[in-house]
Amino acid sequence: MKIVIMGCGRVGAELASMLDQEGHDVTILDVNPGAFRRLPPVYGGKREVGNGIDQDVLARIGVEKADAFVAVTQGDNRNVMAAQMAKHIFGVLRVVCRIYDPIREEIYHMLGLETISPTKVGARLLKEALEREPATPPKAGE
Repeated sequence: MKIVIMGCGRVGAELASMLDQEGHDVTILDVNPGAFRRLPPVYGGKREVGNGIDQDVLARIGVEKADAFVAVTQGDNRNVMAAQMAKHIFGVLRVVCRIYDPIREEIYHMLGLETISPTKVGARLLKEALEREPATPPKAGE
């Protein structure tokens, strides 16, 4: 599968590395060339410098040939804009977008974007951890 990831932060770099190791054709895009240092030395995919909300940049990296596009920058607005462009202008079928703000995430999801809110996911995981039966502490001398 040909996958374009916008944002080479911790999540983007980890996702790019995972997908590359599985044999996918991965391109990672970031405005900051220094961000690529987060990629492991064995990463075999493409690294592209540019802004994912610039239509010319998306065209230059061939996003119209991508099977999937993932937007994981720190900015919700940039992620939504790039995801909409990939989906509606370039016709990418599989588009996933990270949105930190849970309220905006619900709105964008209702508008047809596939969205992930790490805020909601993290809160749910923490709640589940709190609800689990606590481990019994060892008795003194054990």
